[in-house]
Amino acid sequence: MRTRQCLNIHATPVQVQYLGQPTETSPLCTQHLHINHPLKGCQSPTSPIPSQRSSASRMALPEPSKYSQGSVLGSVNPDLASERQTASFSVEKLTVWLDGGEEHTQRRRAVVGRSATHTVVFAQLYINGKCYGVHPFIVQIRSLRDHSLCPGITAGDIGPKMNFENVDNGYLMLQNVRVPRENMLNKFCEVQPDGTYVRQGSQKINYFTMTTVRISLISDEVIIPLMKACTIAIRYSVVRRQSKLKPGEQEAKILDYQTQQEKLLPQLATAYAFHFINDYLQELFNRVYGEIRKKNFNTLPELHAFSSGFKAMVTQYSTSAVQICLQACGGHGYSSLSGLPSLYTRIIASCIYEGENTILLLQTARFLIKCFRAASAGQTVPPSVTYLAAVKPGKCPAKNKLEFLSPDIYTEAYQHMAARLVSSTAAKLQDLIQSGVKKHDAWNQCTVQLAQAAKAHCHYITVKNFAETVEKLKTEAGIQKIMKHLCDLFALHGIFSNAGVFLHDGYVSGAQMDMITASYLDLLAVIRKDAVPLVDAFDFTDKSLNSALGSYDGQVYQRLYEWAQKSPTNKQMSPAYERYLKPLLHNTQSKL
Repeated sequence: MRTRQCLNIHATPVQVQYLGQPTETSPLCTQHLHINHPLKGCQSPTSPIPSQRSSASRMALPEPSKYSQGSVLGSVNPDLASERQTASFSVEKLTVWLDGGEEHTQRRRAVVGRSATHTVVFAQLYINGKCYGVHPFIVQIRSLRDHSLCPGITAGDIGPKMNFENVDNGYLMLQNVRVPRENMLNKFCEVQPDGTYVRQGSQKINYFTMTTVRISLISDEVIIPLMKACTIAIRYSVVRRQSKLKPGEQEAKILDYQTQQEKLLPQLATAYAFHFINDYLQELFNRVYGEIRKKNFNTLPELHAFSSGFKAMVTQYSTSAVQICLQACGGHGYSSLSGLPSLYTRIIASCIYEGENTILLLQTARFLIKCFRAASAGQTVPPSVTYLAAVKPGKCPAKNKLEFLSPDIYTEAYQHMAARLVSSTAAKLQDLIQSGVKKHDAWNQCTVQLAQAAKAHCHYITVKNFAETVEKLKTEAGIQKIMKHLCDLFALHGIFSNAGVFLHDGYVSGAQMDMITASYLDLLAVIRKDAVPLVDAFDFTDKSLNSALGSYDGQVYQRLYEWAQKSPTNKQMSPAYERYLKPLLHNTQSKL
């Protein structure tokens, strides 16, 4: 029987220690890891990687009949039909352009609580007392024969959650568990049989998996639910009528009210903006990964910072947007039949898993502060942050409301705002350190402003990317025109909603903010005309939406009634009748 070397994983935080040659009392047939971990809550062992977009929701516009869910409803609501007849662009062309022709597949998830047989443990690696950082190890936790837990393993489900009840997120405890040395995932790092540690490139490569997951979840776990919520709320808002805009006319569609437009249309523009920033991140990821395969790790810090910052910004804004869509549908939006509550409880989790948003923003901020200092010293920085080298006071040159519809004007405003927040925070941080405050204490005293600066940077990049995407659409004039309106709305909504940071140093004046407000409100009426075609271009089937309010045919109230009849509570006598109501109603004794 051959002997072998081992690695040892210790307790909080999880640590792995190389053991070298084992003794005769532990004859092992291959090299091992030794795991010793306390009881600890954890997520899916394979890090729940969001699925790619399923074929059920791919953007290839089918016939309207495809949207039927087997109900007796055959006609399309006339209010919804009329909205589609006046589209200023080709919905089919926009659908194909958004889809990009990419094939998407559904991935299965493994779950640790009750189902998984193996997990990936991320642990600190120690060799001869020296820490080499976090590394991933494949660990078997259940028997392949009878699915029982392996020796030294304690695992189970963490209990009820707001959503994801189908995913048994679990707790996991490992005590004195040995794992083969070859179970260490070693594409970029490895421990050789003699205990020598070998790494290719930067230590940050160990975080590449988390970066990958963050980028992948933005599309399917965040942007898709946002698009669905916009589709449901906007379709419902042209079917639902209430009150009269003018005496003598029929009740108006609620989307004709400016207040409803101001609730929903900025969320629609945000959905498009985030769709394009997702494309931007995918291109960045592919470029960085190509460099990594060439053993060039120089661009990895930028990818890590962007994946962190955009995961935080996109999830936070999208969660708020879905909540707005739900509330904009009134009482029916609160019904589970609307499909909106499940979207909300699903998307709100994205602000927490794969990195809590505040922590991620601070990681982005750390990258920005380093780049600002490097740029100030005349050093080379990534192209995305070169604007930090030219921080200077200035004034917005726009003289009327129409000039605020120029991408150059509002992109420059966002750039100035982001640069000012990064530079002022860096200055405060430096002042604290020079006054004798320890670096970690100084950092903690600046974290609110650091997070604000990180969000400002991501918002600026999103606006800039949206404008650049629209500029590339010159061959599709109809689509470019409506995308330009959405880009303008997204940018001006951000200024309108965060007026303080633009007014702070006088870059935008009070009079100019009035111009911005006027242009912003004008855009609502312009985009209102194409609101339904714009959500139709997302091309969700009725089955995918699973919403009585957002179906393609717009037969909201008939479908609500039809679905409500299927509820078990409507198919049986209330059990409370015999026990409580009947005695009360049939009591003939005098109450005196």
